[in-house]
Amino acid sequence: MALTFSIPDEIATAIKWPRKQLDQQLVIEMAFALYGRGLMSMGLARRLAGLDKWTFLEELAARKIERHYGECELEEDLGYARNHHQ
Repeated sequence: MALTFSIPDEIATAIKWPRKQLDQQLVIEMAFALYGRGLMSMGLARRLAGLDKWTFLEELAARKIERHYGECELEEDLGYARNHHQ
């Protein structure tokens, strides 16, 4: 299922991003907002934002959003460690 929403032109124009980047930036902002409120896991928020793990973590720090570290994130980190252990 895909979700589409519209933003009135006067609001879109008032946002201080270039128009061609607006859709992508709003999705990224939404991903960080949902993660920051605890409504989405880090993996899903990263996927929505289209960011790799390290870029997402850097952006969390820059935005002063506390990292939620639960069982899901632990499993993800363990899987990464298993697959990249030399």
